[in-house]
Amino acid sequence: MRTLLRNLGLSAASLALLGMTTPAPSPTEVIHGLGFDACAAPPVKVMRAWYGTSPYRAVGIYVSGSQRHCAQPELTPEWVRQVRAMGWRLIPAHVGMQAPCNDYPHKTERFEPARALDQGRTQAREAVRALTALGIGEDSPVYLDIESYAVKDPAPECGRAVVDAVVGWTRELKASGYRAGFYSSLGSGVRDLAEAARAGRSPLPEALWYARWDQRETTADQGPLTAGLWPKDARIHQFAGNVKETWGGETLTIDRNRLDGPAAR
Repeated sequence: MRTLLRNLGLSAASLALLGMTTPAPSPTEVIHGLGFDACAAPPVKVMRAWYGTSPYRAVGIYVSGSQRHCAQPELTPEWVRQVRAMGWRLIPAHVGMQAPCNDYPHKTERFEPARALDQGRTQAREAVRALTALGIGEDSPVYLDIESYAVKDPAPECGRAVVDAVVGWTRELKASGYRAGFYSSLGSGVRDLAEAARAGRSPLPEALWYARWDQRETTADQGPLTAGLWPKDARIHQFAGNVKETWGGETLTIDRNRLDGPAAR
């Protein structure tokens, strides 16, 4: 009803007179500190063991996508509810179609340069369905996971296709009430997106999650990620990968992340 009245041209003041006040949207939650991601969402008992004993307070979760490497038997609305109640913050990611020049043998679904914009929108719709099903609310970010691809592209359309897909992804998420994020390696996907940003391409994601396993716990400018590109509160740095850690008696193989960026609401 409220949406209908807005569409009829009634202002917030008019809605208030009708007893239908419109609360201001909650701001996106920004996390500063350490987080981790694992191939599969860990069991609740592991998340409980790690909270308070490990240095981590946020966890990356692979909510959707046809090319997720691991099954997600633990990832349910109840899992989301329980780990959030413990105090964990969630960083959702979608692993679907990849760059045209991607050569991972287990990731064969790739964007087509002529259709990448629309394919990016399709990927976003799939992610929104998954977020909604998990109870992850609007205004939350979700990161499009594009694995690394050749720095010297076999054809220039590879990087352009990635950027086109990201633009479609961003447009669709904005239209759906979610925030767009992008994950890739600093030397490939992030490089191409940074070049697109400098060229004025839009819309582009609000937040960037970049992989460079340099063991540096920082989101400071480096490589193609220069000053003014996704500045304060818009970056996550995956600085180490495939490391085994034990906290509270429970062991996981994880990637380590420094967070200065948004988490799910």
